[in-house]
Amino acid sequence: MAKYPAPGRVKTRLATAIGAASAVALSRAFIRDLATRLAALPYPVTWAYWPRGVPFRALLGTRPAGWRCCLQRGRDLGERMANAIGDELARGSGPVLVIGADVPHVSAALLAEAMAALTCGSDLVLGPAADGGYYLIGVKARQATLFAGMPWGTETVFAATRRQARRLGLRTHVLSPTFDVDEGEDLDRLRALIARGAVDLRHTARVLSRVACGRP
Repeated sequence: MAKYPAPGRVKTRLATAIGAASAVALSRAFIRDLATRLAALPYPVTWAYWPRGVPFRALLGTRPAGWRCCLQRGRDLGERMANAIGDELARGSGPVLVIGADVPHVSAALLAEAMAALTCGSDLVLGPAADGGYYLIGVKARQATLFAGMPWGTETVFAATRRQARRLGLRTHVLSPTFDVDEGEDLDRLRALIARGAVDLRHTARVLSRVACGRP
């Protein structure tokens, strides 16, 4: 799930700390680095983007032939994720994992763990984020009611989703937590991961070096 990088549309909270131009540049770098990392993994990939009429596919460069790009549909994030998942399952490709473009550092090991859990008995996989949301959700069947009425954009999304999953009787596997990049302090965490070689984010590192030097 990704928004096309444009001023005022992406990373608005981050923009208050580093400026709109830098926030857009980082968002673009996240997409490019995530595309590079996903291309090395054995999963078919669909990019669900927003808004309509933007040249999103051009951001990805030359990518595997099986990759798809499709427009997000829905009135809120929940509907958009539910529709994206439903479309993939209707094509016969499942289980389905959903991540956002603001976690370019998500590890291949966590993605593999999520897929293994869904193929070995779990109905739902959640990756809790440090801000109280989740950075990953995975299912093997349509679960539209799981996304209904959630307090999107708040620190209670993960807890509310767990409660809904229990009400629905879903067997849930929880991954190790990580962070998504929404605030200025999240950039320090990302810099630390890159500095110690925990993840290779070439485009992101280049933008972060300019931000660190105070250039927009």
